[in-house]
Amino acid sequence: MKINIFEDDLQLSTFAANLIVEVIQHKPNALICFASGNSPRLTCELFVQQVKDKNINISQCSFIGFDEWVGVTPEIKGSCHFDFLNRLVNPLALQPYQYHLYDGMAENLELECAIMDEWIDERGRIDIMIVGIGMNGHIGFNEPDVDIDLRSHVIELADSTVVGGRKYFDHDVTLKKGITLGFGYLIHSIKVLLLANGFNKSSVIQQAVEGALTTSFPASIMQIHPEGYIIVDKEAGSLLKIKASSLE
Repeated sequence: MKINIFEDDLQLSTFAANLIVEVIQHKPNALICFASGNSPRLTCELFVQQVKDKNINISQCSFIGFDEWVGVTPEIKGSCHFDFLNRLVNPLALQPYQYHLYDGMAENLELECAIMDEWIDERGRIDIMIVGIGMNGHIGFNEPDVDIDLRSHVIELADSTVVGGRKYFDHDVTLKKGITLGFGYLIHSIKVLLLANGFNKSSVIQQAVEGALTTSFPASIMQIHPEGYIIVDKEAGSLLKIKASSLE
């Protein structure tokens, strides 16, 4: 696990975007996974900007979304699908064969999981994942006490996830379940970038980095990923005893 603390969100997001570009330059057909939510927002913008400014060829790259709210239509603001289209697909003019997203409205959610798993298997190991962290330590919709061997799966959402998720929507929505990539993918991905900013994330970052390694706080799994990056601003990293280092 590697800890990187920056002055602000712009600096941390620039660092994260640079890492994504490095992966593509090293492997032109990289498989890249983005979570939605606020934490990766600026990283997405800066990544798109770099691709355009540096004329980076992403024609062989593949992209996947980390998760989706079950029962939420993809067209509405607040859905992970909406985020992905507006942050990456449309700005980068990605072709349909280059990306795959969960359908939270699918009648058969088990089949939806199987389709995502097959899509990933056809492209091999995930090269880089860009994720955030929830207030209960979840990554994606991998809630406390989740089975760490799961691949794609459907899960009941914790109350804190439901409360936090409502801020993304312009109207009332019913949020009960999520569909998400599991930690079976995170553990075996080549790189994982966990992004966080602001004082409100300081306690969860401290627990993820310096707390016990336990499924009751899912993000603590980052402690055992050799290429797991904790990328935070000084506010989110303010409670860490180790301010900036690489932990083997």
